Amino acid sequence: MVFQTFFTLGSNAQKIIQPELGNRSVSLLKVKNLVFKDLNKNAKLDKYEDWRLPIDLRVKDLVAQMTLEEKIGFMIISSTRLAGDYSFQPNAPKAEISSGFNEEDLMQPINMFTRKPLPAPTMSAAGTTKGVMNYHLRHFILRANTTAKIMAEWSNNLQALCETSRLGIPAIVASNPRNHVTIDASIGLSVGTTVFSKWPGELGLAAMRDLKLTHEFAEIAGKEWSSVGLRKGYMYMADLSTEPRWQRIEGTFGENADLTSSMIREIVLGFQGNKLNKNSVAMTTKHFPGGGPQVGGQDSHFDWGKNAHYPGGMFEYHLKPFIAAIAAGTSAIMPYYSAPKGDGFEEVGFSYNKAIIQDLLRKKLRFKGIINSDTGPIDMMPWGVENLSILQRYQKAIDAGVDIFSGSADPSLLLETVRKGLVSEERINESITRLLKEKFELGLFENPYVDVETAVKTVGNTAFQKKADLALRKSIVLLRNDTKVLPITKKTKVYFETYYDNGRNPNPITVNKPSISNLNIEFVGSKEEADVVLLWLIPNGGSLFSSQGKPIELSLSKNKIDVAHVNEIIKAKPTVVAINFTNPWVINEIDGTNLKTVIATFGTTTDAILDVVSGAFNPTGKMPFTTPVSEKAVSENQSDVPGYLKPKGYALFKFGDGISY
Repeated sequence: MVFQTFFTLGSNAQKIIQPELGNRSVSLLKVKNLVFKDLNKNAKLDKYEDWRLPIDLRVKDLVAQMTLEEKIGFMIISSTRLAGDYSFQPNAPKAEISSGFNEEDLMQPINMFTRKPLPAPTMSAAGTTKGVMNYHLRHFILRANTTAKIMAEWSNNLQALCETSRLGIPAIVASNPRNHVTIDASIGLSVGTTVFSKWPGELGLAAMRDLKLTHEFAEIAGKEWSSVGLRKGYMYMADLSTEPRWQRIEGTFGENADLTSSMIREIVLGFQGNKLNKNSVAMTTKHFPGGGPQVGGQDSHFDWGKNAHYPGGMFEYHLKPFIAAIAAGTSAIMPYYSAPKGDGFEEVGFSYNKAIIQDLLRKKLRFKGIINSDTGPIDMMPWGVENLSILQRYQKAIDAGVDIFSGSADPSLLLETVRKGLVSEERINESITRLLKEKFELGLFENPYVDVETAVKTVGNTAFQKKADLALRKSIVLLRNDTKVLPITKKTKVYFETYYDNGRNPNPITVNKPSISNLNIEFVGSKEEADVVLLWLIPNGGSLFSSQGKPIELSLSKNKIDVAHVNEIIKAKPTVVAINFTNPWVINEIDGTNLKTVIATFGTTTDAILDVVSGAFNPTGKMPFTTPVSEKAVSENQSDVPGYLKPKGYALFKFGDGISY
């Protein structure tokens, strides 16, 4: 229930609005017709329980009441799980998939622990009760992919457990993205296909060039997330796709710093609002100072990809989206694992790099929020500090500015670091202050609970998906239409084939014969019967966590596309070639003489493609990055330089390319 009353301060009457309080076990205190939660069970109103007071005073009071053990537990964010979610089990059962490709297949989660050999991170998960009550954990990353009802009920149970603790401090639950069509849904990158509204991949959102719809996406996703108790996003990536081989380009907004800055701004404001409030989802913008310019495109989850470099001298260019995120009020920033190489910085991972975090991010860019490490820099990816002990690594990372560590569920070694005097409790208090401030601003101390019925009605509802369906169409880019095959306006027989080799099914070809209302198109079962072939290629470079350190090639034949099959089709029939871009693929193996009609997708649906092909939707999308003309151009590129600034002769399709009917 919401109460309203007034009090008088001097000669000015100020209205006090009683917030809605959510409680399961703690008593309520009544003070002058106002109600407060007795979180520490002492039968009196403490400052941190008094929602009338400024947040800074509440935080200061609570920090003073916390033990060192409680503070240290607060600096760990642990992956958590639900019974039967299989998120961390080797050889876990997966959903059966029909032969060939469909949207569910495109978004199918990948268990990174089945990849061999696998020198990749493992993620530590504590049992929830033990984590809360014994380790004093209050930050969790939910990896499970389940229903809205189960997530909401689990969130409420978690908060009820936290309420029983000594100080009644609520938890905050984070997640990786849950709203995108994606190829690589490895744990730690994306959750894959979910019950949430389904939008284009991040590259597709950028391809729309529609900042208003981008903002609406963030608002809608934020409503879905908060309805089930997800109040923190491990997202989005402000990294730039300037190195075409980098294996995380799919999660970026492309190569252009100004476009990415605009996208990040709208997404932060959409999820958080103008400032954090009881309806916000707090954003963790990553990976500072920009994970894109990796040496050889290798990723710093691995020893062979541990270095970032700036051969084109464009370090400042990569900072632009982070500056936009800070201006929009992003709650947290995540440094990457990478160690800078040959650019005047200490060659240690960014989470250990004082010049990057303290001097640049804190002092120069004036970021006041939370520094959240990526998963596992202490014991799995300690690049540049391998010779330090675990305690010394904690010391160096905290000295650099890290506030909370991801990738562990056991705070004992961090606690030992402080007890041995390597880090002062005063420094720990700085981090706890930032972490508590976020929780207070999100209203979690007043009401961390969600309404399960509301969650079920909110997540993935028809109105939300209608907006997402528009985005799926706007994300499609028409690159060539030389012979004006599109749109198909006359009675036409179409053979529609998707080619996707997922490594599991023996036949990568799916023949699609959808039912659509457009009477101009009759779908047939073979290319011989067809007037026009629609061929959707889904190149597959493999999961990020399948990397073995070999040189990365972007040619279609190296990414599970049978180029001979493609050339046979386009030689025989007028062909619309749609290509799903998760990286800037090199497509020069396709016979250019016959490649007259080309469409780019970035995580979309067959229905969206058919609306474009049939003319029901006039394509408006623009390329979010440049695609190279050859592997040679890729190998000679400067990793930190965007494609549109690379020398003449580099590009096949340029950033911003895209035509309409």
